[in-house]
Amino acid sequence: MKRRENLTVAVIGTRDQTSLMRLAGVQKYRVIDEGPDVGESVRTALDTFLEDGTVAVIVLPEQWARHAEDVIRSRRKKKQYSPVIITVPSEYRAAAMDVKSFYEAYTKQLIGFNIEI
Repeated sequence: MKRRENLTVAVIGTRDQTSLMRLAGVQKYRVIDEGPDVGESVRTALDTFLEDGTVAVIVLPEQWARHAEDVIRSRRKKKQYSPVIITVPSEYRAAAMDVKSFYEAYTKQLIGFNIEI
């Protein structure tokens, strides 16, 4: 079992996304630049964080989740929730969608019920 005080959050994202998360205190991150090898870079970063025993949550932009869809789906099917992989709406889509509904549906899918705060 992992010790709670040693667990961290890791972010995979663009320079802007990782910079904002670093301002919030996130120390583990991988900056990925858009390009022809973005899929390979995302998978490599995800594999690195999945193997890191101190990472409890991995934050991944929604637009890049498709590059690792098989890994995410496999982990959910096997109920491997540690570390938790959270996809966040991209900066371009967030204004066009209801973010609250997105996270309510995501939470229900992940743990089986809604949490209302």
